[in-house]
Amino acid sequence: MLKEFKSFAMRGSLIDLAVGFVMGAAFTKVTGAFINGIVMPLVGMIQGKDLSEWKIVLKDSVIDADGKETAAEVAITYGSFISVTIEFIIVAFVMFLVVKAINRIKKKQDEAPPTPPSPSNEERLLTEIRDLLKK
Repeated sequence: MLKEFKSFAMRGSLIDLAVGFVMGAAFTKVTGAFINGIVMPLVGMIQGKDLSEWKIVLKDSVIDADGKETAAEVAITYGSFISVTIEFIIVAFVMFLVVKAINRIKKKQDEAPPTPPSPSNEERLLTEIRDLLKK
């Protein structure tokens, strides 16, 4: 069973998949930092407030006479949804470009000149006969 697992784990496609998964996770973190650190502050500057503050308040928070909050605010925070959606679109677009580039490279490799087919048995036999008749 251990040999079977080792054979399964060492297959090229599984290793490629694992590398792709790790690279995708790392790229998602980089994209998240780009969106949250550069894009969203610019959008917030244009709109006048941070995108994470965009929300629809369904029920205000309840504050008692002492100034303590007794019930939390209930709100739909659509700003964070917009932020994650923009991040997804950027990641999807970059992955599209990567796949397109890989397909272009594979296509160039496939268009390489084909090797000439090896002669058939009949052709080899006829070549031998020809060579013998020349002598």
